[in-house]
Amino acid sequence: MKLSTSWESIDVHLLQILRALLSECSVSSAARKLNLSQPAVSTALRRLRDITGDPLLVRSRNGMTPTERGMALLEPVKIALLQIETLAVQQVRFNPAQTRRVFNIATPDYLNASLVSQLVGQLRRTAPQSQIAIHSLGPNFDVVSALEHGDLDVVIGNWPQPPEQLRMLPLFDDDVVCLMRAGHPLATQTMDTATYLAAEHLLPSPYSVGQRGVIDLYLARERLKRNVSAYVPYFNMVPYLLLQSDMVFSGPRHFAEYFCHHLPLVVREVPVAFPPMNFYLLWHDRTHHADECRWLREQIVSVSRSPGWQQLPGAAVAA
Repeated sequence: MKLSTSWESIDVHLLQILRALLSECSVSSAARKLNLSQPAVSTALRRLRDITGDPLLVRSRNGMTPTERGMALLEPVKIALLQIETLAVQQVRFNPAQTRRVFNIATPDYLNASLVSQLVGQLRRTAPQSQIAIHSLGPNFDVVSALEHGDLDVVIGNWPQPPEQLRMLPLFDDDVVCLMRAGHPLATQTMDTATYLAAEHLLPSPYSVGQRGVIDLYLARERLKRNVSAYVPYFNMVPYLLLQSDMVFSGPRHFAEYFCHHLPLVVREVPVAFPPMNFYLLWHDRTHHADECRWLREQIVSVSRSPGWQQLPGAAVAA
């Protein structure tokens, strides 16, 4: 490919598109991430190919893959954008009422919907021109890398052992309860440890590879084993599967009580002394001093520590 355009013609917008293309390996995915049209990203890719003298992305069996030149450019482009962002932050004082920034927050999908809705509501009231992107953590989600490279601003997590290289701030604790349909045989019976372990358990897949949750760590340490009947990929599928079976689910109280308020489900106290689930905020040093990221963290802390999102009327709870 002939080099027809000088590197002097590249701007920040093109660098952002280049980073998205090389990270997503898809024109359509890059367009969604940047909130641009697919034709606009395709046009930018043609310009970038002219500037670099390289195809950058080529078709492969699974879609598109970066060329050797493209892969070599990814890290320098990320560094360049980070340096430009640092200059912009130093020059412009952050004003939440005027910012058009996209705030990227990742959470496990069992985080209480009431908390998320109140957080989004507060961000919309105080920064009405901004955008909020809530990302769901999954087993292949590299949290440390996403925070380090600016793909995420913060993560709300509850790993028993959070990554040591990230900054952390505690948010709230939640205890483990058992959720089941209102007509479940155990809904009106006394449940001891043997009964609990023998019940048909529904388990969501872990949202982080190599990370055991509070429940699995405790059971392994005590050499106890649940009777697992089914696995599902998403926590929000759990309540609807419970309605159609005699399975039970063990998880955070606020998650369980939220669905009890909307569906014919009940919460039972577990007969096992599980430790509480500790939820906390994670972020990287790269955003620690940025005004807009500090403001975002303050909003999350304010909402998560307020009693409003934890109060749900009418949840069915049994002893």
